[in-house]
Amino acid sequence: MEVVLPGVLADLAGGSKHLRVESGGATVADLLDALAAEHPLLARRIRDETGKVRRFVNVYVDGEDVRYSEGVATPVKDGAVVQVLPSVAGG
Repeated sequence: MEVVLPGVLADLAGGSKHLRVESGGATVADLLDALAAEHPLLARRIRDETGKVRRFVNVYVDGEDVRYSEGVATPVKDGAVVQVLPSVAGG
């Protein structure tokens, strides 16, 4: 699976904006667990201590926001593209 990161998060993954992740599972949680094993600093910016996606981070599977689906239980199929984006605030 491919995980796409913006520059601010890519810095926590060795500078790479596109990561190939072999998750061995079929959900967003499984994918994030695999990502955490490879990039623990990045993982801490994405999920809190309980494993929930932080409220200022948005995760999309093939363009669909997981918050409006099943959250971290959202299925991720082989070949899916997962985007992780921090929320933008301001005015």
